[in-house]
Amino acid sequence: MTRLDPRAPLVLDTREIRRTPGSLRELRKRVHAPDPLGTDIVAVPEGAPVELDLRAEAVSEGILVSGTARATANGMCVRCLDPVRLPVQADFQELFVYADRAAHHHEVAADPDDAEVYELAGDLLDLEPLLRDAVVPSLPFQPVCRVDCPGLCSQCGARLADDPGHHHDGVDPRWAALSTLLSAEPETEEKRN
Repeated sequence: MTRLDPRAPLVLDTREIRRTPGSLRELRKRVHAPDPLGTDIVAVPEGAPVELDLRAEAVSEGILVSGTARATANGMCVRCLDPVRLPVQADFQELFVYADRAAHHHEVAADPDDAEVYELAGDLLDLEPLLRDAVVPSLPFQPVCRVDCPGLCSQCGARLADDPGHHHDGVDPRWAALSTLLSAEPETEEKRN
């Protein structure tokens, strides 16, 4: 595990809590997103403010961290490609295990995926992976500027919200041959004889 800087905004010092189960610390922090939190379509941009309401409680295995992260994500509407700003709120709860308990957990884990744990570095814990794991899944998979966004015209790319009556008088080329039947003169009884 890498050494953590106790002055880093997303590093929490747990010395006040000690290893006494039941002792806790509640705090509010305003930090800046260390990297973009999200995808290419929607993300909390790097450096954007993130409000954290935290509760750190000592339990027998480590420090249980729970709370809420609030931020604003920027992205693009998947229907009309307009920019969108979305409020994000993500709740989280995760156990940061003491180093001696983490070593034991790694030894007894039957499945390598179960060996993934958050670990305390001495009295310090890093909130960045927890923040990322909470915020990214809370973002919409397909953000829209509004629920009823009509999107863009599939033929010309015009914004349908600007022109609700927008349409094209073209015939689908797959049906073009049938349109000739409609325009042909119907045969009368006299022409057939």
